[in-house]
Order: sequence, then C-alpha cells, then structure tokens
Amino acid sequence: MTKFLAYAAPALMLAYGVCRWADGLDGDRHNGIAWAIGHAAFWVAIVLFTVLADRLRRAHPGPLTTIATVVTAAGAVLFLWVITHDLVSAFPNAPGLVQSLGPALFEVGLLTLLIRHVVAGSLPIWSPILVLIGFAAIPINLDLLPIAALIVGAGLTPLWLGRQRQPSASGPSRSPV
Repeated sequence: MTKFLAYAAPALMLAYGVCRWADGLDGDRHNGIAWAIGHAAFWVAIVLFTVLADRLRRAHPGPLTTIATVVTAAGAVLFLWVITHDLVSAFPNAPGLVQSLGPALFEVGLLTLLIRHVVAGSLPIWSPILVLIGFAAIPINLDLLPIAALIVGAGLTPLWLGRQRQPSASGPSRSPV
C-alpha cells in the first residue's frame, strides 16, 4: 500500500498541475473541465498523502510520529477545505489564515515523518529534502506545480520503488521517538 500511495499521490499532484496549465491556455482559469478534473485530482492526492503519512507512522511508531501524523491530517483537512471551495463555489471559503496554515501543517507533518525515516536509516537524506523543495516551489508560483510534483515524486522514489534501506545492526537505532 505504501508503494502505491508514494507513487499515486505525486502522480495526481502532477495531473493537477498539468490540468491547471491546460485550463489557463485560453487566458482564463476557473471555468472549464480541466479546472474541475485538476482540482479533483489534487483533492484525492492530498487524501492519499495523508494515508501515506499514517503508513509512515506505522513503520516507526512513537509519540513524535503520532503527533506528526495528527499535524499532517489537520493540515490536510484545512487544505481540503480550500480545494473544496475551489471546486464548489457554494462551499464556504476558508479564511486567509486557514489557506496558509493548512498547507504548512500538512507539509511540516509529512516532512517530520520522512525525516523520522531518515533517522531510523530506512530512507536516504535526499528524500525529505526533495519533498521539501517540491512543496516549497508551489507557493512561489502555482505554474510550477508540474515540476513540484515531479520533485516530490522523486523524493518519494525510495518508497514507491520499495527500496527503503533497512537499518543495519550498527546503524541508527529504532528509538521510540
């Protein structure tokens, strides 16, 4: 399941980026099928990233991973509120703070879980770094979404290829943190 989630979530994020780009080709956004398909894909991507966060927590359970998973889920709920309003204009618009706080909590929680895997020796250090770079590109310019999705996907490659490193006997210990 982790392999699927680590592949599908960035792939749907890429679909959103491509649809967003296609929707803007006529110089107008928010009015076409590409807008709706893209936002629906992004909505599902956020849900899949949240399920991935729970899978990462299960691999290295402890108080830190539990808190990081809750932070990811809380951020995802706020993020989904914003996306839902974009899809359904009758749905209440999120306040500005929610629009900023949701993605930030989501990303901090997910990155914490990935870093926990690095500390445990099951992911390479470049994995969370690439995920951070990918997510950091999005607020710079939404047109960077396709590139951001590819970078996030590259960061999650060890998960979706199933090539997580196994901690060695002399490597980092599996602390309960």
